[in-house]
Amino acid sequence: MNIARISLIILYSGLLTLAGCVERKLTINTNPAGAQVWLNDEEVGTSPVTVSFNWYGDYNVRLSRPGCATLVTHRKLEAPWYDYFPFDFFAEVLCPGRIVDKYEWSFDLAPQKETGRQELIEAAEKLKTEDEAQRSPSWD
Repeated sequence: MNIARISLIILYSGLLTLAGCVERKLTINTNPAGAQVWLNDEEVGTSPVTVSFNWYGDYNVRLSRPGCATLVTHRKLEAPWYDYFPFDFFAEVLCPGRIVDKYEWSFDLAPQKETGRQELIEAAEKLKTEDEAQRSPSWD
């Protein structure tokens, strides 16, 4: 190989290492703080927590903290314009800098409701009645 070709390969390799990328961060806050956070059934930490993510779209969110009712919901992360074809190629590969894409979600956790003994018995009786109704044969 000649020196010009080797120089070109080194230059090209150097340019690839300088190429840009997109860094995606999601911060989840809760009120009160200190809740365990699950995204799509994967535990990611205790709020407030910041995690990296690779894709946009719907996320199932579960938040659990002692003394608070567990919150199960979902949120959607909308992709920015530069994440769509053909712009994504330039943002991920050719952009000379780093793009930091930050999102923040906040959730209010409700205090856990204490269930009395009588309420539990009534709920159990109701379930038992419904179960018996489903098990009994229908002769119609």
